Formats: sequence, C-alpha cells, structure tokens
Amino acid sequence: MSKPLTDQEKRKQISVRGIAELGDVAEIKKSFNRHLHFTLVKDRNVATPRDYFFALAHTVRDHLVGRWIRTQQYYYEKDPKRVHYLSLEFYMGRTLQNTMINLGLQNACDEAIYQLGLDLEELEEIEEDAGLGNGGLGRLAACFLDSLASLGLAAYGYGIRYEFGIFNQKIFNGWQVEEADDWLRYGNPWEKARPEYMLPVHYYGRVEETPQGPKWVDTQVVLAMPYDTPVPGYKNNTVNTMRLWSAKAPNDFNLKEFNVGDYIQAVLDRNLAENISRVLYPNDNFFEGKELRLKQEYFVVAATLQDIIRRYKSSKFGCRDPVRSSFGTFPDKVAIQLNDTHPALAIPELMRILVDIEHLHWEKAWEITKKTCAYTNHTVLPEALERWPVYMFEKLLPRHLQIIYEINRQHLDRISALYPGDLDRLRRMSLIEEGDPKRINMAHLCVVGSHAVNGVARIHSEIVKTTVFKDFCDIEPEKFQNKTNGITPRRWLVLCNPGLADIIAEKIGEEFLTDLFQLKKLLDFINDEVFIRDVAKVKQENKQKFAAYLEKEYKVKINPESIFDVHVKRIHEYKRQLLNCLHVITLYNRIRKEPNKKFVPRTVMIGGKAAPGYHMAKMIIKLITSVGEVVNNDPVVGDKLKVIYLENYRVSLAEKVIPAADLSEQISTAGTEASGTGNMKFMLNGALTIGTMDGANVEMAEEAGEENLFIFGMRVEDVEAMDKKGYNAREYYERLPELKQVMDQIRTGFFSPNEPELFKDVVNMLMEHDRFKVFADYESYMISQEKVNELYKNPKEWTKVVIKNIAASGKFSSDRTIAEYAREIWGVEPSDVKIPPPNVPRE
Repeated sequence: MSKPLTDQEKRKQISVRGIAELGDVAEIKKSFNRHLHFTLVKDRNVATPRDYFFALAHTVRDHLVGRWIRTQQYYYEKDPKRVHYLSLEFYMGRTLQNTMINLGLQNACDEAIYQLGLDLEELEEIEEDAGLGNGGLGRLAACFLDSLASLGLAAYGYGIRYEFGIFNQKIFNGWQVEEADDWLRYGNPWEKARPEYMLPVHYYGRVEETPQGPKWVDTQVVLAMPYDTPVPGYKNNTVNTMRLWSAKAPNDFNLKEFNVGDYIQAVLDRNLAENISRVLYPNDNFFEGKELRLKQEYFVVAATLQDIIRRYKSSKFGCRDPVRSSFGTFPDKVAIQLNDTHPALAIPELMRILVDIEHLHWEKAWEITKKTCAYTNHTVLPEALERWPVYMFEKLLPRHLQIIYEINRQHLDRISALYPGDLDRLRRMSLIEEGDPKRINMAHLCVVGSHAVNGVARIHSEIVKTTVFKDFCDIEPEKFQNKTNGITPRRWLVLCNPGLADIIAEKIGEEFLTDLFQLKKLLDFINDEVFIRDVAKVKQENKQKFAAYLEKEYKVKINPESIFDVHVKRIHEYKRQLLNCLHVITLYNRIRKEPNKKFVPRTVMIGGKAAPGYHMAKMIIKLITSVGEVVNNDPVVGDKLKVIYLENYRVSLAEKVIPAADLSEQISTAGTEASGTGNMKFMLNGALTIGTMDGANVEMAEEAGEENLFIFGMRVEDVEAMDKKGYNAREYYERLPELKQVMDQIRTGFFSPNEPELFKDVVNMLMEHDRFKVFADYESYMISQEKVNELYKNPKEWTKVVIKNIAASGKFSSDRTIAEYAREIWGVEPSDVKIPPPNVPRE
C-alpha cells in the first residue's frame, strides 16, 4: 500500500493554488534568505518561527510593490473616476495567504518554504488578524476591497488604523473576559507609513462671521498620518490602496502661549490627541454616544476629504493645467460611499470645504455633494441608529452644526412646500429631533445628502422603504435601491477550503473564481456518484482537521461523524443564540428520557463576542457554557451530544470552522438581520442552512429552492401581525411541555446548581419582555431540526442537497455586489483589463 500523502504533498496537487514554476521557487528561496539574513544581522543569531514568518511576508510583499506602483501610475495617466469607500471598520483578518493566492504565488511559496525545511501552514498561523472591525459591516468592507481590486476599479478604502482592534475574548469559568488586542506588537509587514501625506484635523474652536463668510477659528489641531496597505486583485496585476489614518499630536501641542510653565505635562498630554486612533469601539448594532467616538468619525472624514480633494486637484486631466481649478467635474471623478452612518460627517464636511474654503455658492456645493455621496444602511434596529446630541456638536464641531441646521432648513422648506401644514411630517423628517437633549439624526442627514441610498438584501431594502425611511421614499422613490451583500470567493473558498475549490475546478474549470455564477454548472453532476463521493470526502476531511484543531487548542474531543451544527456571529438578542440554546437543552432532555434510543449525534458549536457593556449578551454566553458543562459531563449522553463554545471567534477562526460545518444556524427574528454574510460563506462551503426568512436567507432560498434549506418560523408579516396583537410568551410556555421543562430547568438552577438564581435575568427577559419572540418560533424550529436529523441519516441525499446549495451560491459573490454598485450608484464600469506586470516595460 502506498504511504499516505503529507499535507504539503496534498497541497502541491491543488491547481487553484497556482503552478510552482522552478524559476519562481528558486527566486522566492533567494529572496526569503536575503530577508531573513537582514533581520538576523540586525538582531540575533538564531531565527525564531516569527522571523521566518516576517521573511516570507516581506518576500511576498516584494512581489506586490511593483504592481502597486504601476497600478497607481496607471490611474494617474488614465484619470478614471475614483471610488472611495469610507468605513470606520475594515475587518481584514490575515493577509499573507490571501496575497499569495491573488498573485498566483501560493504553490511556489509552499514549495520554496518546504525546500527550506519549513511548513507554510505553521508560518501562516503566526500572523495576527487585523481585527479592525466588529462583525458583518467591517468584514463586508474587506470583501468589497478584494472585489474592487479584482474588478479593476480605481478604488480606495479609507478608515482608522486602530492601535487596538476588537478585543481578544477569553472564556474564564464560563464567562467572557476581554483583553486588549495588541495586534501591532511585532510590527505589521503589510503597511507603509506615508508621513509626507500627513494632514491636519480640527476640533473645538468657534465660528467667526467675516465679510468673506463664516470662518472656523481657534481650533485644536490633531495630525492624521496615513498608513497604506496594498489590496491586490485576483491575478489581474491591479493593486489598490487601503489608507488608514493614525492620530498624531503636532509638535507644538499644548506648548502655545497659555501653557508656558508645564512643559513635561504638555508633552505627556500629547496622548490625549493620539487617543483618537487608539481603540475600536466594540459595539455591533448599538449606538453609544461618546465624544471620543464622534472624534473618530470626524477624524476619518476630515483627513479623507482633504486627501480626495488633493488628488482631484492634482491629477492629470487631459490638459496641461497643473491643477484642476473647477469643482464642476468633481462628481464625475469622485464617488464616496458611506458604509452606514458612521462617516456621515462627510456630507457637512464636504459642504464646509466647498463653501468656506473653495468659496462655491451653497446651491452649487450642495448639488456636488449630493451627486458625490451615497449611503448604505445596515440596520433597522432603533438602538443602533446614530443620534448625536446637539450640545456635543456645539462644542466639538460648531461649524458643522451650522451647516447641518442650514441643510435641515432647506430640506424642511421643500417638505413644507410639498405638504403644506403637515407639521407631524416635518417633525418625523427633520434632521434635528426635538427633546432633551436635542439630537441630530445621522441617517436622515445621509438620506438627504446622498443621491443613492441602499439596503443590503432585498427584504431589508423593502423594510427600509416602508418603515424607517418611508417619508423620504414617498418623495424620492428613485433614490432607494437594493444591493444584496456578497463575499469574496477568493478568501471564502480557495483560501479556506482548497479541497472543495479543487474538486469544483476539476469539473468546471477555474473561471468560477472570478465569475461565481459558473457554479450553476455543478448541477450537471448532481447524480455523478464520483463527484458526490468527492464532495462528502472533502467535508469529512475538513471536519477531521477541525476536530484535531479543537483537540490541540482546547483539549476537547469531538465525534467527527456527528452533525457539526455551527452558530457563529456576534452575540445579540436579535440573533437568537438563546433559541439554539433551548434546542440543545430539549435534545439533552430527550436523550435522558430515552437513553437507549438511536439519536443522530450532534456537536453544537456556538461562538462570537459580546459587546463588553451588553449584560444580556454576556449572560447568554454564560448560559451556553453552563449548559455545555452539564451536557458534556453526563455519562448518559456520551457522544450523542456535545456543546462547544468557540472562544475568540474572528476571521482566522471562521476560515477553519466554516469549511467543517454541516449545518449553518441563521435564526434571527424575521425583519431584524439586514442581510447576514456568514450565511453565504456556509452555503458556498457545503453546509446546509437552518434559518428564518430574514436577510439574505430569503434570496438563498430563492436561488437554491426553498426545499433545499431548512426554513422555519414566522415571516415578516407574521411578526408584524403579532406586534399588533401582542406577543405573549407565557401562552407558549403553558402550551409546550418541552419548552416549559427547559425554562423550569434554567430558572431553578439545574445548569447553575451553585447559584440557582444566576439566570433569572435571562428567564425574566424571555418570559416578560422578549422583543425577538424566541418562544414564538420554538416549535417550528424543533420540527425543522428533526428534518435535519432525518436527511443526515441519508448521507448521499444530504450531499446532493449540499451540491444544489453550492451550485446556487453564485449570486452571493461580492464581485456581483460591487459590479451593481459600480454601474447603478457610482457610474463606473468594471474592467477585465490586466495591467501589464512590472517586468513588462511600459509603452
């Protein structure tokens, strides 16, 4: 019998990882050794694994630089319309492997590293995640950057270089404990500081009326230092830029006239300015009106707009002018996309620049601003909407407050003319909410100041038009669009699941990596015995690999034959991790009731971070871990049921667990999850979905056929009807004996024997004021989970449904999403032109 292949030999056979040309391999080894030598000459004699990682990262980075310079030069000459994606979050994860894939270098690097006696996967594990995001919104921005580059669009991602990203989560005694994410501790090989483009950002001060118009004076200045990260497209030699701003105190900070005495204190106080880019706010779908957060939002906007205008003025523009002097063509050359309301200040800031500094008339400035800006809405949850107190603006951004008041005045004048005497409509549509304190509704500012507003899945875009922005939609229906989210198939298939990518490429070629709709061709193989077997085999290998990882990292043994039932996302009441928890306890009770009955074995994996100040979310984690303690240690259960809490869920862990999942839990209350993107990743990686008709699940069911998902629960209409009638949790508790038993166990301390009252807040919430109606969907969920078990008992039929799902996931590529934004919002065309590589001389 031939001996089994090593991991490295297996990887070598995977075509989607590029061909390892001999010349490339030799060149990479040479470059690697050069980088390693320079590292060690500087420091030490003996190389650590981290030294090897940095040597490899710098080697791969060398392959980016020429293409990066050439791309930027190409844009300078062609002067295309440029797209600027403004986001407070970019959840990038690791960069090394993605860069190798997009440059077609992965197998060459693997071979070179192997020949040097090292293991590529081990080096990849050393890289820190760039965790500059909370969840879906930040990860969407990262997928969008990949697609923008892969579609050859002249695009820039603009955000903040947080010194500390999303906290690392430790589970201690079943509770979440946060620790700081010091991701820059060892340096970041992918970023390049650009001090020559440093820009001033102003705060505080006052507005002075002058004959030339209002002037914002006596401000405090913070400097914005840009750090550029290359964003390579997939094998098209395009390398775009993500520019993240870092806050720096000016050298005269606090040393001016009034602070003569205390030089030492003045230098120490530089930290106050530099705190602006210190840390990411860890809230997902929740608004916390803190002054530091408002400073962050203005910081990214003010620096970015100066940068955009500098580039607009100085780019070659088909004539010999060294500088563009007119702003008339600004919207033809610049698009600004606002990722949620967090960068909404771009609207008044652009107005301030055009009116106060460039001296345009208000009407012309407003026309330019609206044509330039577009806004993406990400949630309809009221607690997530940004409503800043007016007094904060008065203090921090007095000129912007004036501009917002004037925008609002003209806006309300228009509404009054359309609806004379309708004062209630004026109140509803105003940018300023009356009350104590008065607040600025940032979503209203975005809708009024943009030429396009979009939701992120069809059902969400409809809800936006009929509820939160109904009044605005009545007036300008043409402004409202849908752009269903997507994910990049490079990271979320080739990178994380090369085995699956490879058997797909064997059947339909490699074009699907840039045209995911081609996955439809897999339907031709739905009855191909060999293909069915291969798909099942890849899934089984992924499950075994993940089981081994869990055993190595967390010392937990799991049964790889069981259903891997995976629920990973931020912990939030609307995402209903509690519903999953009730199912787990019900399953546990059934096993204990009939210990000799055949059960389909399950491993339930739940993971995700709770915002540090979100008490209920932290209690939910404690409940899940407590249930796990009981279930996993009950000898009657054996390996029929296991509950695992996946600690510190993040991009790099998602890349491991998603390819191993059999069942994807997408169980939010209908009408609450704007889109979801994890749902798409699971679908593409051969998991089946159990879910409600919410967010993009609706479109997934439409693409694959509703019978090929496990759809359950109330629809949006049912939820609305129940809101009218009133939701009575107790009625379900009394009617459903299994639910009653579960709730009684939680209430009486069955899962917290040392502290019987521990979960009283959770029980009270579920029984008395559950906004997300967990009990209303319990019965339907339990029935749906039974259907999961039935299908899983027939592996061949299960795998056929898996293939149907993979074949239907083409719509959910972020390439499709970005092509729609490009054509329908930004007015640019994606291009498959391959920029000539750096080694080809320019014409």
